[in-house]
Amino acid sequence: MVGETRIKVRYAETDKMGVVYHANYLLYFEEARTAFLEKLGFPYAKLEEAGFMSPVLDVQLSYGESLTYGDVAVVRAKVTKVTPVKTTYTYEVYKEGQTPGVDRPCVTGASVHCLVRSDDFRPVSQKKVAPDLYEAYQKACETEE
Repeated sequence: MVGETRIKVRYAETDKMGVVYHANYLLYFEEARTAFLEKLGFPYAKLEEAGFMSPVLDVQLSYGESLTYGDVAVVRAKVTKVTPVKTTYTYEVYKEGQTPGVDRPCVTGASVHCLVRSDDFRPVSQKKVAPDLYEAYQKACETEE
């Protein structure tokens, strides 16, 4: 399963060169990840209401073509690895109008997340405490080749 999130690049997200400041892609990834969770039927707010959070353990980005003010970024997110404790998302960011799989992405990246209890930030097994989410992740998972 691949989720697509469209984000219009705002002026405040660009640097003096007029391109999206590199760290803002992390915000785009987060927007796509939370939209993906919602599409799975597990809005992030419901996870928090249940007493859990999903912090980032690792993140990786590779830059290609720049996005500029006014462009529309199309962020494609998918889950590529699921274990009882960690979930890996991968991302491709295209400029609206580009064709995924044909055109070179503007940015690619990945983030690894775990599930922790909100009260003490201790990691938990999502397989045990959120079996429905774990099962949905497994069904949605597209392993990288």
